[in-house]
Amino acid sequence: MAFATQLPAALQSLHEVEFDMDEIDYEPFEAFFPAEENQSWIRAWTGNEALDGSEYRVFGQDGTGGYAMFWLVRDGQPVEAQPVVFFGSEGEVSVIASNLDDYMWLLAGGIGPLEATEYGADDAKPHEAFAAFAKEHAPAAEKSAAEVLEKARAEFPDFEQRVRGMCGE
Repeated sequence: MAFATQLPAALQSLHEVEFDMDEIDYEPFEAFFPAEENQSWIRAWTGNEALDGSEYRVFGQDGTGGYAMFWLVRDGQPVEAQPVVFFGSEGEVSVIASNLDDYMWLLAGGIGPLEATEYGADDAKPHEAFAAFAKEHAPAAEKSAAEVLEKARAEFPDFEQRVRGMCGE
């Protein structure tokens, strides 16, 4: 099976929403990383040369170089149904949404991947453009940024431990 680099249509549309990086620290990509780049970043991040990164699809980054991505953990499910995770440039790691719809609502709450990882949703302030997008594209999934994080972390409580276990010495 080929390593797909095309973003799902809903994520492509989400990445067209105009926003200020001073409000949400997030830089969207136009495509997923290709397989070689996925392998390179996971090896560099973990220090583990045995990893190939095939279980991740990187789709954006924050201003420090941390990556937002899908974690392909749900067998047989499309990428949009996979959890969204964050790997920070300084070793931060967390699951931030249970799926793309919930990720839309995280952004609607004014919380980007790094903020979700570092601070949770304590300072959530709704983001008008992302909220309008989420209401249009995922109305049935509506929830606060805090609820998005709580749901994802309850579903995958051992994500950080799993990632740390992949790291080389």
